[in-house]
Formats: sequence, structure tokens, C-alpha cells
Amino acid sequence: MASHIVGYPRMGPKRELKFALESFWDGKSSAEDLEKVAADLRASIWKQMSEAGIKYIPSNTFSYYDQVLDTTAMLGAVPDRYSWTGGEIGHSTYFSMARGNATVPAMEMTKWFDTNYHFIVPELSPATKFSYASHKAVSEYKEAKALGVDTVPVLVGPVSYLLLSKAAKGVEKSFSLLSLLDSILPIYKEVVTELKAAGASWIQFDEPTLVKDLAAHELAAFSSAYAALESALSGLNVLIETYFADVPAESYKTLTSLSGVTAYGFDLVRGTKTLELIKSAGIPSGKYLFAGVVDGRNIWADDLAASLSTLQSLEAVVGKDKLVVSTSCSLMHTAVDLVNETKLDSEIKSWLAFAAQKVVEVNALGKALAGQKDEAYFAANAAAQASRRSSPRVNNEEVQKAAAALKGSDHRRATPVSARLDAQQKKLNLPILPTTTIGSFPQTMDLRRVRREYKAKKISEEEYVSAIKEEISKVVKIQEELDIDVLVHGEPERNDMVEYFGEQLSGFAFTANGWVQSYGSRCVKPPIIYGDVSRPNPMTVFWSKMAQDMTPRPMKGMLTGPVTILNWSFVRNDQPRFETCYQIALAIKKEVEDLEAGGIQVIQIDEAALREGLPLRKSEHAFYLDWAVHSFRITNCGVQDTTQIHTHMCYSNFNDIIHSIINMDADVITIENSRSDEKLLSVFREGVTYGAGIGPGVYDIHSPRIPSTEEIADRVNKMLAVLDTNILWVNPDCGLKTRKYTEVKPALTNMVAAAKLIRTQLASTK
Repeated sequence: MASHIVGYPRMGPKRELKFALESFWDGKSSAEDLEKVAADLRASIWKQMSEAGIKYIPSNTFSYYDQVLDTTAMLGAVPDRYSWTGGEIGHSTYFSMARGNATVPAMEMTKWFDTNYHFIVPELSPATKFSYASHKAVSEYKEAKALGVDTVPVLVGPVSYLLLSKAAKGVEKSFSLLSLLDSILPIYKEVVTELKAAGASWIQFDEPTLVKDLAAHELAAFSSAYAALESALSGLNVLIETYFADVPAESYKTLTSLSGVTAYGFDLVRGTKTLELIKSAGIPSGKYLFAGVVDGRNIWADDLAASLSTLQSLEAVVGKDKLVVSTSCSLMHTAVDLVNETKLDSEIKSWLAFAAQKVVEVNALGKALAGQKDEAYFAANAAAQASRRSSPRVNNEEVQKAAAALKGSDHRRATPVSARLDAQQKKLNLPILPTTTIGSFPQTMDLRRVRREYKAKKISEEEYVSAIKEEISKVVKIQEELDIDVLVHGEPERNDMVEYFGEQLSGFAFTANGWVQSYGSRCVKPPIIYGDVSRPNPMTVFWSKMAQDMTPRPMKGMLTGPVTILNWSFVRNDQPRFETCYQIALAIKKEVEDLEAGGIQVIQIDEAALREGLPLRKSEHAFYLDWAVHSFRITNCGVQDTTQIHTHMCYSNFNDIIHSIINMDADVITIENSRSDEKLLSVFREGVTYGAGIGPGVYDIHSPRIPSTEEIADRVNKMLAVLDTNILWVNPDCGLKTRKYTEVKPALTNMVAAAKLIRTQLASTK
């Protein structure tokens, strides 16, 4: 029985690619050095899958930034501002699109469906000129073949590429991105022709937008596209891969009717309704079913007995020779290899499977279907599943009762936000257009070393506290010198905003090397929520009080909200996600109340990932938003009117959930805006009234580019055209931890200068 992997992590087991990229960007290494690291990683990945017995091994899933940007490069769809003059796209143009440069900003970055991975959004217009400008897909196929591995080249499908794109600035609203389909298909044909000539026998088109709610004309585009590609695809086996959710019935009908397609890939972990659809509607005769039964988005060991039962039921639908065991999606959303976790609790470790282990699981299921079941491997898996179900570490009756008692109240603060803002202003006495930052300040090498040495017990707690206190003092002094109004302590004690809190909450476990790519070189190490969650002790109060004692200005207490902790963790799959979220909310509520009691007047509860968790199907939005927003309100429902509650959101499209954001009932929201061409402001132009404080980001912190005072002032003036002066805040898009002080200081200087300039202008017009 054949086996298949949709995609694989790129960063390497020890984040080799991350460090190679950052060294290249800093000018410390050459392009040749970067390419050597990348080639070694690719070879290792292909070898691992080949030796594990995987038949359908992907290529072209490796990327220096993301696969959508790779497709933009393949199509030569470079926005004019990057001054690309044609030919093969090189590192300079590629990374300028991803990160910006000294003169032009980066392209928009947003979340990849409902994951914590990000992609660079293509900017297209009727004037976009397409050309075959990156031969990466073909060169990687040839590279693998030279190593003795015949791979399945993977391309982002043409229709999903267009549906994930956006119209370039200034383009008429009537412009349809799908009108460009005939312009990009000739390039896809060129790529396919070259792959065939190189010896490819299979090709995989990722068309994940098929799981979304699509209009009839969007579904028709799939039929048109693959009909147009049919002659070029002749002689190739063609797999259309979908993932992350159920495929709706109409989309399923369209997919299984596409011309020239040999196989269909489905996520049967998050797509349980698709499983029933396959059984009821069937698969066209002679076609392959790539059954995604091994979860590519979580780190729990597969329940092999349950998956084998599912696969056996599918054999009756498609036949044994047409069924392929697969992952539910690319394994890039999970950690790389459990072997590297030498310090993880042995019981919890037995419950887990990272990417390398999932490859083995996929192959074991394929062999079992073919009558070569590894009885010892299946028995060990069954024992681990039973251990997890019965472990007393998983269940806490007191926590479960407290969460159950939440029903029956909406946990909304008693006083309306307008009255609260008045009370807060009397206490805080802030100027109009108050300035602030989002939380973190640059994480220097020295700071990382201090945390590392403390964790390794190489320095004492006293030495650690002294070093962190010194860093906080430095950050406070910088902000005071810049004349920022509401300060932050810079979060020097935190490596990661979710990991920091998870380490202090019960029910969480942590890895040493469980890194997952978020975007570019940015990696995160998600906590593992394995059991019921509670807060044994205060988590941030000590540092926040220390920082507030250093300044007469308001100091924000900085917390991560329950929905973001949930969405940025590997979450237990043995109970509904909302139950876990309510438990986290109760833990954060205790922290909020302790901060308030400690004299912190402004408390920020970040919900950066609230939009990220929105289900891909509209029919499921209301239920998710209800419990997600409720969870946020639980955290701060008990504070006084004079305590100002902030929240922060970033890198998603928020316009479609603006009413839920309002329903969160925060006093102030800071929200990403600048990198997305101020898309957020359009919702206010269209008549939505927002009465709480709001700070749409005035500059993009994910680019090293330093915006001028005039540029920031221009952004603020655009905001004032749709928002009242007395509710507008001035702040960056996001936290500053990934930037250098040489970038942060001038950018914040210009931001404060812009706020003061407009205050002066407003005062002169009175």
C-alpha cells in the first residue's frame, strides 16, 4: 500500500535554515553559503522519507520564505516598486518582496488559512505582466533525482493562487482576480512541460481554497483551469491536494469532475464530513484517493487502530490499489523530530509524534493495509493511547467545575465603555493621540544569553533578576527619552509570549527543540496543552510592579489572552477546544486581578490570534466567535472602571469580524494596519461605528525599513478621516522583539514626532 507526505518542515531540526537566512540578511555569509545549507536540508529530508518507505515524496515544498511567494516569483508577478527588470528572480528581489528594503515596504503578510503560518500576499492588477521567472520547482525535482529520489513536485494551484491574492493599490473595485487565470496558465504549462521532460511522473497541485465557501463562478474557475491544462498534463499523474477543513459538497463535485486529474487528497482529520461524503458520493472509477488520516497540524501520536479502521472502510469505496495513506496537510505545521527531545517527560513523550515520527506512522499504516502490520509497533501505540486516556495528570476536577460554572453569564463589564474611558482619562491624564508600543522591545544576544544561563542554572536567581531589572530600566529610560505616553517593560524575561505563560500554568508541557516556522526565519516553539489548565501562582506581577516603580508614566501589564494561548499551542484533542479556552481564561482572570491589586492601571491582554482561529466555513463562524469573545471578556470582567484594558491583534483580515471585536468590550485595541495597505480603515469608511480606543498600526515592524515622520503623519491623518480624535492611539503594528535598537529608536522617534506634529496642527485649528 502506497504512502504520501503532503509537505515537510523546512527549518531543519535545529533551525539551520533560520540561522543561515539571518546570517545572509546581515551580510555575514554569502548566497552560496545559504544555498549550501538549504541543499543539505533538502537532501536530508528526501533521504529520510525515502528510507522510511514513503512512495510519494514531495519536492518544491522547501522555501526561503513561503510557498506563495515562491509562486509569485515563478510567475514573475513582481510589483513595480521593486524595480525588477526581468530574468530569473534573485535573492535581492525575492527578499525585498518579503521583507522590504531601505526604500520600499514589503508586500502584505497574512495568516495561511487558520494556521499560525504566514504567507506573502500577491499584489495583482490588470497591468501585471507575467513571465516564467523562477525555475525552482524544476531545479529541485532534478536535485532530488540526482540523489536517487523520484519526487512529486508540488505547486500552489493556479486558482488558489489567484483567490489568495489581492488587487494592487488603486485598482478598480470591479476587477476580478480570476480574470488573470488565462494569463498565468501558460506559465504553469511551461513548468509542467519542463517537469515532464525532467522525468516527473506525478505532480501535486495544492488547491486548499476548495475547503472554503466558494461562489459558483469560483468553482467554475477550477473546471476552466484544469481543462486548459489537460493537454500539458497529459502523461502525468495529477494529484489535487486539499486540507484544513471539510470540502463542501459542491466543491467535492467540482473537484472530482476536473479534467486530467488522477488523484484527490483530503484532510480526514479536520474533514470528518468529507469522509462521509467520500463514502456516500464515491470516487470516480480508476482515480486515487490520498487519505489524510495522520494529523499534520498537531503533535499527538496517531491512534493507529482508529486510522486503520478508517482506511479499511475506504478500501471498499476506491479499492485497495487506489488508496494512498497520507498526512492531513503539510507537516510544516508541526515540530521536526521527537528524537531531539531528550528532557521531555517520558510519559508525555510517549503520547507524541513530530514530523519524523508521523512519516513512520504513515508508512506503518500503509504496510498494515497491505497485510504487513507491525504488531509490536501497533501494540506500543495502543498502550500509549490508553496511558493518555487514564493519566491522572490530564484531568483536574476542580478546574472542570470552575469552567462549567461559567455558563449562564456573558461576563461583560457593568459600565459602558464610553463611561469607562472618561473615568480612565481622569486618572491617566493622557494627551490626545496617545503613543504606546505593543509590548516587546528588541531581544539582544546578551538578553538571550542571560535567560539561557539562568535556565541552565549557570547564574543565580539573584543575578538573573538583577540583569532583567537592568534591561527593564534601559527600556523604560528609552521610552521616557522618546516621550512615549504609555510605557511597556519590554518583556525581557520572555522568549515567547505564549511559552512564557504556559511554563507557569498547569496542564502545559514544553519542548527543547519543538520549533515551528511562523514566517521567513521566524520560528515559534508552541507549548503542548496536555491536561486541564490552572494558574498556581502569579506570573507577571513581580516584573510589572518593578517596571511601574521606575516611572511616573502608566506602565502596561502585558498578558497573552486565552484564545491566543490556545491557537498558538499544540492543543489536547480529547476535549472541545472551547473547554480548554475557558480554563485558560479563568487562569488569566486571576492574573489580571492581581495586576490591578498591584497598582497596574493599564493591562494589555493580547489576542493576536483570535482571527486566526476563525473556522474556514462561514456556517461555523458564529459558534467560534461566541466562545472566543466570551473567553476574552472572562479575563477582565471583574476590574474597576478606572483600569484600562487593552488588547492587540495582528496579521489577519479583521474587517469581516469587526462586530465581534467590538463585542470584546476592550477599552483600547491596537491592531495591525500598515502592512495591509490600511485595509482595516475601509470598514470605518463604510459606516461601522467604533466607540472604544483604537490604535491602527502606523508602521510595519516586520521590515527593517524606518518610516519617516511625514509618512507616519500621513497614515495618522488617514485614520483621523474615519476615526474620532479622542479615541485614536498611535502605535506600531506589532511588538518590536524581532528588530534591532538601531531600527527601533529612529522609528519610534519619528512616530512620536508625527503624533506631536498632528496634535499641534489640531490645536491650531480649534
